[in-house]
Amino acid sequence: MVQRRIPKVRDLAPLMQFKAPELNGRKRRLDAALNVEDLRTIAKRRTPKAAFDYTEGAAEKELSLARARQAFEDIEFHPAILRDVSAVDTSATVLGGPVALPFGIAPTGFTRMMQTEGEIAGAGAAGAAGIPFSLSTMGTASIEDVAAANPGGRNWFQLYMWKDRDRSMALVDRAAKAGFDTLLVTVDVPVAGARLRDTRNGMTIPPSLTPKTVINAIPRPQWWIDFLTTEPLAFASLDRWSGTVADLLNTMFDPTVDFDDLRWVSEQWPGKVVVKGIQTLEDAKRVADLGVDGIVLSNHGGRQLDRAPIPFHLLPEVARELGNDLEIVLDTGIMSGADVVAAIALGADFTLVGRAYLYGLMAGGRAGVDRMIAILTAEITRTMRLLGVASLDELGPQHVTQLSRLAPLQRAARAESERPVS
Repeated sequence: MVQRRIPKVRDLAPLMQFKAPELNGRKRRLDAALNVEDLRTIAKRRTPKAAFDYTEGAAEKELSLARARQAFEDIEFHPAILRDVSAVDTSATVLGGPVALPFGIAPTGFTRMMQTEGEIAGAGAAGAAGIPFSLSTMGTASIEDVAAANPGGRNWFQLYMWKDRDRSMALVDRAAKAGFDTLLVTVDVPVAGARLRDTRNGMTIPPSLTPKTVINAIPRPQWWIDFLTTEPLAFASLDRWSGTVADLLNTMFDPTVDFDDLRWVSEQWPGKVVVKGIQTLEDAKRVADLGVDGIVLSNHGGRQLDRAPIPFHLLPEVARELGNDLEIVLDTGIMSGADVVAAIALGADFTLVGRAYLYGLMAGGRAGVDRMIAILTAEITRTMRLLGVASLDELGPQHVTQLSRLAPLQRAARAESERPVS
């Protein structure tokens, strides 16, 4: 029979320790965010719909983005046991320079529309974490201001080739003079994708004040206070624009850009050249023949061609064929540190995160970006330990199996025909 007694105060004391309340609302929110999805939830609450949807949305039915994220969920890890993982090294050398972690911040456009600190917050957080920051041609901070925000870190510049070649190369020259070490030439934008959320929201630069947007802003006063009391939006590439995002992009993107243009741009840049937007093995081989330093396997976050190839599915084949010829970077769909680890294991040298960064920015400005980096860092380190690897070099295809959810019919038919008859 259970013997009961009256508890003594000294026995209860260790069980009754109350945590002091956190009075700083931003810190309280961010501390409660345990993964990127939590940051996304906070961001959605605090950001007007048009701005949030610009980050969140993709092209047409948004199938490419959904498939890219699903591909990371459809993997199986294979851990090795009884390995010494007391110390884990997440550093590497990427594109001629050191990185503390196997991911960097991807180039994003109109960033200060998401949250007023914009690229300055991203560049500062990246510098503090020892990872690269990428500034978009459509960024809302100048090349020089980003360099000042991340003076000792690695800054990369992402280039859209415009119809106005002189204007494009003027930006390239400014980036080189400001000490940016890598040029990301984006090649998957002959025209703007059909981003239907933006059209439905009437997304304009600057934001349009309609009865709908005013009503949506009522529960989000801090965003509007920040937006109206800070410097007006300015771009790395132009000073002002009045019109829709799609109209702006279509006036700038050049559908005539070809491989000769890519070769010409590469010759103008003194640092590393990376081609962003590779979606087939054949194109990866062709740009490798041009002598570029790296490629980004990317479908532009699903924001251009819907039903585009899934970069994570393309990765193993490209890594087998070209891994010794150039460096391979992966983006699109990455929402956790486990996703990053899986990409490195299957042959990527590095990864870029875009939406995850913007969710952190919208959730809490610079502090939110710091929190996003801390979350991914903890997830990467924990996943590596659980896999039994102590450094990125130890990761390999033996650690990951990509499970099949979408398979080409021809491939499935061929596998069926090759099955032995019992």
